[in-house]
Amino acid sequence: MSKTNRVRAPNRLVNRRSKAKIVNQGYGSHGANSQKKSLAGWMSQPGSALEDIEHNIEKLRDRSRDLFMGAPLATGALKAIRTSVIGTGLKLNTQIDYDYLGMSMEEKDAWETKVEREFSLWADSIHCDAQRMNNFYSLQQLAFLSWLLSGDSFVLLPVIPRENMPYDIRVQILEADRVSTPKTEFDGKIVNGVEIGKYGEVVAYHIAQKHPHSTTFSKQEWVRVSKFGRTTGRPNILHLMESERPEQRRGVPILAPVIESLKQLARYSEAELMAAVVSGMFTVFIKSNNPDERPMGEGVPVEDQVGDMDEGTYQMGNGSIVALADNEDVVNSNPGRPNTAFDGFVTSICRQIGAALELPYEILLKHFTSSYSASRGALLEAWKMYRMRRSWMAADFCQPIYEEWLAEGIAKGRIEAPGFFEDPVARKAYCGAEWNGPSQGQLDPLKEVNAATKRIEEGLSTRTQETVELGNGDFFRNHSLRVVEENLRREGGVISNGQTQYAEPIQQNPDGPDSDEQ
Repeated sequence: MSKTNRVRAPNRLVNRRSKAKIVNQGYGSHGANSQKKSLAGWMSQPGSALEDIEHNIEKLRDRSRDLFMGAPLATGALKAIRTSVIGTGLKLNTQIDYDYLGMSMEEKDAWETKVEREFSLWADSIHCDAQRMNNFYSLQQLAFLSWLLSGDSFVLLPVIPRENMPYDIRVQILEADRVSTPKTEFDGKIVNGVEIGKYGEVVAYHIAQKHPHSTTFSKQEWVRVSKFGRTTGRPNILHLMESERPEQRRGVPILAPVIESLKQLARYSEAELMAAVVSGMFTVFIKSNNPDERPMGEGVPVEDQVGDMDEGTYQMGNGSIVALADNEDVVNSNPGRPNTAFDGFVTSICRQIGAALELPYEILLKHFTSSYSASRGALLEAWKMYRMRRSWMAADFCQPIYEEWLAEGIAKGRIEAPGFFEDPVARKAYCGAEWNGPSQGQLDPLKEVNAATKRIEEGLSTRTQETVELGNGDFFRNHSLRVVEENLRREGGVISNGQTQYAEPIQQNPDGPDSDEQ
C-alpha cells in the first residue's frame, strides 16, 4: 500500500463515522445512542410483559417479603403506607342517587341510615371473615398490606351460613402464591395462574389447594374459579394489583425497584452496628515473639474461662491484672466507630428510595426537622399517593364487596330497594357510596382550622368535607350531638354564645313550694 493510500484509508473511516453521526437523529443521538462511551456498555434487551415481569414475579415476591421481615426501612415504608391509606379501616358513607330513585331528602337519609346500620352488623363482626379472625376493617389492612408486599392479593366471596348472622356472604383472602399455573398446563393459556380468553380477557384463576412452598406432603391440586358467574355475572374472585404495562397479568411488589438498595443498606447498617458494638468493648490483642508458646492460657482460673473446651480462652474483668510472659505485649484494637459519614450516606440513599416509593424522605424516616412549609409540602406530596391508593382500594376491594352484601340484603328482604334487580341504572343508584379513611392530620392545627373556616365562608368547601378532612368525622352526627350538648349546657346554667358565660342560678322559693297556697 502506497503512502497516499495509507493516509486516505483513515480519512475514509473518519468520513464514514461523520456520515453515521449525521444519519443518527432524534433519540438516536441521545438515549438510544450506542456509540457514546457513556452508553456503549449499556446492554438491554426488549421483552414483553411476560419476559420482563411474569417470569420474575416469584423471585421479586420472595425478596420483597425477606426485606419486610429483616430490613427495618422496608418494614417501616410498607407499614407507613398501610397506616396512612387504610388506618383503622375505610368506613362506608352511602351516597345514593335519590333524584333518579324518586326519593325525598328525608327518605334518602332514612334509607342510608338503615343501610349503614345493617352493614355495621355484618362488617363489625368477625363472621364476615371466612376464617373468623378479622372484621371487615382488619381485612382491609390485611389485603392492602399483602398487595404491597407480594404485588397482588386475591379475595374470594364464598356464601357460608352461620348462626346469629343474617348475612351469608364471607370474605376469604388468599396468599398471592396460591394462584399459580397447574403442572399439567402446557398450552400457554394460563399465565402465573391467570387463564386468558380469546380476546386477552381474564377468564378464570387457578388456585392451589395448599401453599406451593408449604412443607406438607399432601398431593397438590388446583381448583379453577371463574372470574364471574356464568348466569348471574357475580364476581367470584377479586384481584388486587397495580398494572405497569399492558397485557400484564400479575402485580409487582412495590419494593421491586429498590430491592438492591434496601438490601445493601441493611447490610451496611448491620456492619456499622456490629463495628460500633465491638468499639464499645475494650478489645486487646496479645503480641508475642514466641508463637509456639501459650503462656496466657496457663493457670487461668476455671471461672474466668469462656469455653470449657478451650483452656486458652479467658474473659477480661473489671480491674483485672494479668501477668504477661516474656516478649509479649498488649495492642489495643480501635475500629474507629461510630462512623461520622454513616448518617449522611444513609440519608442520601433514603432520599432515592423515598423517591421511588413516592414517600418523601421526611415521611419515610419520620424525621421532621425542616420548616413548617417544608414539612407540610412533604405531607402533601405523600398524600397524593395515599389518596390514589385509597381510591384503588375502595374501587377494587370495598365497593365490590359492599355491592354483593347489599344485593344479599335486598334479596332477603332486610333492605327495601324497588327495581334493584330489574334496572341496572337503579342498581347503580342504590350502590353509590364513599369510603372515608384517616385524615391527613395537621402540623399546626390552628392554621389548618383557620384555613378550613375560610374555605367554608368563601363557598370553596362544605362543612361536611372539612369535617372529614380535619378529623375523618361526620358533620351531621356532630351537629346532632352538639345540639344536645348546647341544650344541656343551657339547662345547666352555662350559656355558650361565642364565649362561655355563666347564667344566673335558678332562684328557689324561700317559703317552699306550697307557700303561695297557704
